[in-house]
Amino acid sequence: MLSVAQAESLILKIALPLTDQEVTSLLNAQQRILATDISSKLDFPYWDNSAMDGYAVRYEDLKTCGPDTPAILDVVTEIPAGTCPNISLAPGQAARIFTGAMLPQGADTVVMQENTLRQGEQVHILQCPQPQAFVRKRGAYYQGGTPILKQGITLTPPDIAILATVQCTEIPVYRRPVVAILSTGNELIAPDQPLQPGQIVDSNRYALAALVQAMGAEVRLVDPVGDQVEDLRTAIATTIPQADVVISSGGVSVGDYDYVDQVLAELNADIHIRSVAVKPGKPLTFATFPAADRKQPVLYFGLPGNPVSALVSFWRFVQPALRKVSGQAANWRPQFVEARTLHPLPAGGQREIYLWGKLSLDSGQYEFALAGGSHSSGNLMNLSQTNGLVVIPIDHPATEAGGVVSVMQVEAANT
Repeated sequence: MLSVAQAESLILKIALPLTDQEVTSLLNAQQRILATDISSKLDFPYWDNSAMDGYAVRYEDLKTCGPDTPAILDVVTEIPAGTCPNISLAPGQAARIFTGAMLPQGADTVVMQENTLRQGEQVHILQCPQPQAFVRKRGAYYQGGTPILKQGITLTPPDIAILATVQCTEIPVYRRPVVAILSTGNELIAPDQPLQPGQIVDSNRYALAALVQAMGAEVRLVDPVGDQVEDLRTAIATTIPQADVVISSGGVSVGDYDYVDQVLAELNADIHIRSVAVKPGKPLTFATFPAADRKQPVLYFGLPGNPVSALVSFWRFVQPALRKVSGQAANWRPQFVEARTLHPLPAGGQREIYLWGKLSLDSGQYEFALAGGSHSSGNLMNLSQTNGLVVIPIDHPATEAGGVVSVMQVEAANT
């Protein structure tokens, strides 16, 4: 068995990012991965503008103003947002201005209206501001010609706001990876089929599909395959050319009906991993198929059939690979935080143990609450809303409640 760290490193070494690009729109750019650096010819702000409702003035006219000696200026124009002023302020003049409006020539400071008194066509400045107060200078936030968004980031709503602001409406992104998902086992039925004695509803395909979709990849569900070698060989052989990544669940242990590794070998796959020293999820197959018409090999992950094992294996090993394949530039590996456990934890054994529960922040300190009930690899019922997996290292002593532990962050209801 490989260690968890060895398996992770090997998978990430072999996984290669997609290079195919496409163009998407602002409305469809959420969670897409940027394929090139983005820059703009525009400065931002585009021009000097006001950060307040008030009066645009020349600071030279305000040097001696105060409540008892207000500066009295002639109001010569009004500038709403969205208009271009066509005057230049002369000494002793002011312009009524509103938030976001362009400053007129000659103005270098804005006085907020709360510090003024308007009397007819004049304004009394009752409090002297700092020079250039409430002026957003052209190019203060971004200077045209410099990179503003870097290749390989996953676009978020703030990033999309930036793209809109710099008028980038055709956005180069990487193609979404195609991930095929199949389940194996004679006992499996679809959720909408009548349940007969001895059968099991196939939950893995749907859980894995949801995880893949949450990462922004394209899902292709393959019909479940029974425990017949020929059927499994046909399913895998026909799926490989249609996908960038294939994930199967079941059939990777050492039982009489576990044929995945055998079929992969018959199809000339390179099998890199057969088992990992992890609990749950020891039987993990990772293989590759060469793809003649592209640079990246097709990745094959054979996950255990037990539902918790399948999900933990995905979070720990498949998700990092998918991040890299998708074109994400960095941060492929899971994120770990130190937390105070609210429950006692068992000692470690010969495999690295992952137990599931809920991670929360209390007064700046992470706390981890172990999910109640059995932590069996077949019990997915207490996996609901899991957002953390506590890691118990090999041969680690038992941990009392209140002890500090390492917790792997995972996605709960939202991604």
